[in-house]
Parts: sequence; structure tokens; C-alpha cells
Amino acid sequence: MSADTRHTAEPTARSSKQGYVFRAATWLITLGCFYLVWSRTDAAAAREGLTVLEYLARFFGQANWVGWLALMIPYSVFFFLVDSHVTWRVVRWFNAPGLRLTDMLPIRASAYILSLVNEQVGKGAMSLYLFRRHGVSAWEAISSMLLLGLMEVYQLLFFSSIGVIGGYAVVQAASTLIPLDLILPAVFAVAVIYLPLHIAYFRGHLLPGFKLRDRPIVATFRKARPVHYLLIVLFKAPLMVILLTAVMLQAGPELIALILLAVAAVMIALPYVTAVVASRQAGRAAGRGAAS
Repeated sequence: MSADTRHTAEPTARSSKQGYVFRAATWLITLGCFYLVWSRTDAAAAREGLTVLEYLARFFGQANWVGWLALMIPYSVFFFLVDSHVTWRVVRWFNAPGLRLTDMLPIRASAYILSLVNEQVGKGAMSLYLFRRHGVSAWEAISSMLLLGLMEVYQLLFFSSIGVIGGYAVVQAASTLIPLDLILPAVFAVAVIYLPLHIAYFRGHLLPGFKLRDRPIVATFRKARPVHYLLIVLFKAPLMVILLTAVMLQAGPELIALILLAVAAVMIALPYVTAVVASRQAGRAAGRGAAS
């Protein structure tokens, strides 16, 4: 075996071992979570003199399945359409400008099915599709998925911060074992501070000598401008707003009407904002083409 072959084989073997260790750790954590849920359920069943199966059968037997399905089926369809639209926008912006929404829908649906086995498998399938059909490298496709994941976290942080501010007394009452009334505001503050620094770094305005931004896996972060981050959150916002509306049905028709009006305003404004961003991008591209 030549020296080059040995050098190539050694990193491959190390990465393979790391992959096995990661999968084993993931399964152990999953089993631990299942054990924790089972033990808690067993303790609750024992307090009522029931076995776990009897307790679960009674619990699910008391559920309003008709109402649950009537709520979840349309929401699932709405979630699929909104999520596919956001993914399509990001891929069009940064990876494949010629991709159509009708092309994205089946591949996103397939990714959902594969995600039942492993979420990373679903992302890998989408990356493979973009590579074969549009010539997008795997790293660049993954970088777009990372951007989507980051903004999903920020969307959850934004809406949870509203809940914490509106119900801070409840958070304080729940902070008996863990100081959630201190931890949550600290998390929100760190997130607010981090995002501008993140954008400034990947746009080249911060730490110019630090070359992490040059790697293919963060290519989308280099291309993304602040307006893209904002649009991703706004495109996904109707999902959270509709879900909160369903939770707050007891709040009264006035509040529900106000929430739905806000959703309608966002949905009306987004196409206009998107068109403005697209026209500016087209103008820059035309200017670069003319200059060259």
C-alpha cells in the first residue's frame, strides 16, 4: 500500500468510527428518553392502581379524536405548504434559481417520510436531489438547510419570548427547581446579541482574517443578507400564529379576529417584499454582467 493510499484510508477509517460512535450515542440517548417517559407513566399509573397499558388505554380513550383530526389534518397540509414554500425560496435564492415550487413539493414530502427514520436522511435526500437535478454541491445544499434550521430556532425564540413576557408570573411560579425566570431571558438576550454578529461575520465585516466563512458548508451564510433572514422568519410565521390561535381559542372572538387579521396582513405583504428583493437581486446581477 502506498503512502498516499494510507493517508487517504486513515481519515476515512476515523470518520467511520466517529460515525458509529455518534449513532451509538444517539440510540443511547433515545433509549434513555423512552425509559424516562415509561418510568414517569408507570408512576402515574401506579398512583391510580392501574398498569401502564390500562392507563394509556384510558388516556387515549378519553381523547376527542374527531376534533383532533379535524384540527390536525388541515394544519398538517398548511404546514407542508408553508414549509415547502420557505425551503423553495431559500434554495432558489442561494442554490438553484430555476427550481419551481411544484418541483419542491414532492421532494419535500419524500423528505418528511424519510425523516421518520432519521431527520438527517431526509436532508440528505434533498441534497442528493439538488445535486443530480441542478448540480448543487452537497455542502452548499446542506448550508441552506443550516440557514433554515437557524431561523427555525430564532422563530421559536421570538414567539417563546412573547409568551415569557406575557406570562412572566407563570414562569416565576414554575421556577422552583430550575431558575427559568433567569435562564430564559438570558437565552433571549444571547440570541439577540448573536444574530447581528453572525450576519456581520459571514458578510465579511467582522474578523476578516478568520476563514471559517470560506468553507463550502457555510456558503449560504456568506450570500445571505439581513433581509433574507427576516423573510425566512416571516414566511414561516403563519405556522406559529395559526398554532397559537388554535391554542388560544378560549381567549374570545376579538383576539382571534385580531390574530387572523395580522396573519392576513403578513401574507399580503410578503409577495410584495419578495418581489422587491428579487428585482434588486436581478438588477445587481445585470449590473455585474454589464460590467464584465
